[in-house]
Amino acid sequence: MTAGSVAVPAVDPVRLAVITNRMESIVRAMSNTLFRTARSGVINTGRDFSACIVTREDELLAAAESLPIHVLSGPDLVARYMKRVHPDLRAGDAFLHNSPYEGNSHAADHCLVAPVVDAEGEHHFTVLVKAHLADAGNSRPTSMMMRARDVYQEGALIFPCVKVQEDYEHVEDVLRMCRARIRVPEMWWGDYLAMLGAVRVAERELLALGDELGWDALHRYTRDWFDYSERRMESAIRRLPSGTRTACTAHDPMPVAGAEHGVPIAATVTVDAEAARIEVDLRDNGDCVAAGINTTEATARTAAMIGVLNSLGSEVPVNGGSFRRLQVDLRVNCVAGIPLHPFSCSVATTGIPERIAGAVQLALSQLGPDIGMAEAGGMLPASTSVVSGGDPRRGGAPFIDFLCFGITGGPGHPRGDAWLNFAGGCLGMNARDSVEVAELLHPLRIECNRIVPDTEGAGRHRGAPSNQVEYTPVGATLEFIWSGEGTTNPAAGARGGGAGARGAQRKRGPDGAEVELDAFESTTLAPGETLVSFSAGGGGYGRSTERDPEAVRKDVREGYVSRARAAEVYGVVLDAAGAIDPAATASRRADLLQAAAAADGFAGSPVR
Repeated sequence: MTAGSVAVPAVDPVRLAVITNRMESIVRAMSNTLFRTARSGVINTGRDFSACIVTREDELLAAAESLPIHVLSGPDLVARYMKRVHPDLRAGDAFLHNSPYEGNSHAADHCLVAPVVDAEGEHHFTVLVKAHLADAGNSRPTSMMMRARDVYQEGALIFPCVKVQEDYEHVEDVLRMCRARIRVPEMWWGDYLAMLGAVRVAERELLALGDELGWDALHRYTRDWFDYSERRMESAIRRLPSGTRTACTAHDPMPVAGAEHGVPIAATVTVDAEAARIEVDLRDNGDCVAAGINTTEATARTAAMIGVLNSLGSEVPVNGGSFRRLQVDLRVNCVAGIPLHPFSCSVATTGIPERIAGAVQLALSQLGPDIGMAEAGGMLPASTSVVSGGDPRRGGAPFIDFLCFGITGGPGHPRGDAWLNFAGGCLGMNARDSVEVAELLHPLRIECNRIVPDTEGAGRHRGAPSNQVEYTPVGATLEFIWSGEGTTNPAAGARGGGAGARGAQRKRGPDGAEVELDAFESTTLAPGETLVSFSAGGGGYGRSTERDPEAVRKDVREGYVSRARAAEVYGVVLDAAGAIDPAATASRRADLLQAAAAADGFAGSPVR
């Protein structure tokens, strides 16, 4: 009861669950539409896209299996910006948005945004789909330019919530700009239509749901769902110890002013268990740099949120209600904050964001045992290049696409070993290319795709090992551009865990000789030449001598760890038959523990 005698109806949990699943099913319908109808491989094979529903108050409501770096923060900012620049929203409107300065991620992530407006002209929800394009009109044939000194050198067309449909009819003036600038306009047009179809599917389904249940009931549902989600978040936070910790990591050095020795990244995390609040402060980081690695407001905030949510477990719903208990402090003109025009944010979804999430996880791990996570290995080695050229099987027709091979680097955590294809801000939600499909789509041959032994971050729960990928052109000379990270600064372990292996890129000539390539590089390959890529491994969680000997034995059997490393690092000795030698293992572990004590504490401190 409230004040007086007004009854407050109890929330019906069954109704809450049913409508929540209806909302999630609408987002899945958006994703399925885009996945099945897009033309570019990065979308229809790599699944580098996301879809979501945002409330009329500009809070994330449902995102289903979207990529976290796309949706935790960003859609809320874009929806708010849409209403500011287009205050008179009408049914049939759709907007193209990719501005990194107004709520988006990097410019290659094109968003289509549409308001859901009923027959009376009232705006109830906003639907958004975001897809990573292989080409967004950059000055070079790639969607991610780490060396771009500013947005002008980057070259992508910037669309700050520009109307592309009115009354369900195309605004051709804008669309002609894209066709004129993007290298493979037919592929872009197919992707655009797929994105448009996705938002129109969601609009149709939400309008039908509003007619079925009533708009007042739907808005009451969003309030109840957010309140329930906030309670789940409160419960998860109250199980943590209170305290403030700071962890530091660093992006690899780059040959640009301000990043020659790397870019330090620090995150200060404060947990107030009694008030059930978590605050992440990223303001003590350097200014924006003259390179494409600067975050956007959306990706900096999202990266911090990823680090927190990774550490809380799966019980917390991912929506605006849960986010009420999480505060992220950002600074304007900060490499890990809010960028100023014209600094480039070409690689704003990876690199620095991964380091932010890692620092948050490492800071949480310092609060006590079985909290936080290790750091993930860097994304986008040469096995995830943007490849371009002419396809001899199609009369030399030009093509450009983003390959999605060989991403590993998952971090160890308190509950188990790393997820192999964790992949930073995507958390493994994107898909690895099929070798057979990739060879059908592109004039390439994949020579090697394997896990590399002894590259995991050792620990009670190990990090993911590295992935080796090798490919060579077939019948054409092709250009490859990548934006690797983690070749200088490896992924740190937590709670005494070891660091993951560093990544590496090489070019092998027809004679077999190999040349080391830079982490942020491009190269052309002729037939007979091979690009060799090693992804970065993930950090381990807990001391390696705490690992279950049976788990080590299985790692040796599966080829993740060699017998020599099992004994040297984990202290597990196997006999000739591959069985654990209990006496030798006990002796070896005692020696390792004594050496660790002599070294004055844990190896692999989470603060670097």
